[in-house]
Amino acid sequence: MVAARNLIVADPKSPFAEAFRALRTNLQFTSVDKKVKSILITSSLPNEVKSTVVKNLAYSVALTGSKVIVIDADLRNPTVHKTFNLPNSRGLTNLLIDEGDYEAYLNIDNSYSNLHILTSGPIPPNPAELLGSNKMKKLLSNIQKDYDYVFIDSPPVVTVTDAVVLAPVVDGVILVIQAGKTEIEAVSRAKEILENVKANILGVVLNRVKESHRGYYYYYYYYDDNKPQHKKRRKR
Repeated sequence: MVAARNLIVADPKSPFAEAFRALRTNLQFTSVDKKVKSILITSSLPNEVKSTVVKNLAYSVALTGSKVIVIDADLRNPTVHKTFNLPNSRGLTNLLIDEGDYEAYLNIDNSYSNLHILTSGPIPPNPAELLGSNKMKKLLSNIQKDYDYVFIDSPPVVTVTDAVVLAPVVDGVILVIQAGKTEIEAVSRAKEILENVKANILGVVLNRVKESHRGYYYYYYYYDDNKPQHKKRRKR
């Protein structure tokens, strides 16, 4: 299979590549006591291009030699197979319905043998029930034993419950926000929903920031004792 273009390798000195290296580093230092391995990437509302974030974060981490898997758990509007240019005739839904060896359903990226992709498979009539099932928990548990990082693409938090049922069973959650589009009320609502199920919110990724809006300074966002903090850094 032909993998989607890897912009991190194609232009490693770009602000784009630098941003994902910074995100990768932040994940590595997220927890001192327990390594964060399984990470759910979601958004507050649809069309916030989270699958692109998932793909490039996976590439960035795979570059370090870590064994990485991307799982498309968006069983309503799956897009991971499109971003990696893969077929989607079978995948996660087949495993949750028929079970079997998950390795038989994996796709291996041509550029990185340590990067594997599990597409969604056929769209089921009951996504939330499948994702909240014991089969899904067992599958994630087995996969985490074999990989250093598990990145899970999931539907938006505010519109459906799919991400909510997965959030408590992963090590952490990243919320993707689209610059100039996502309303603060939607972000606040998504944060509230995730906190209600005691999800470990690792932070926020601001997506599609225009170069003209970057300015001389940039901000990064992190959590400290559940209180949002902002740090101002001078651009190099």
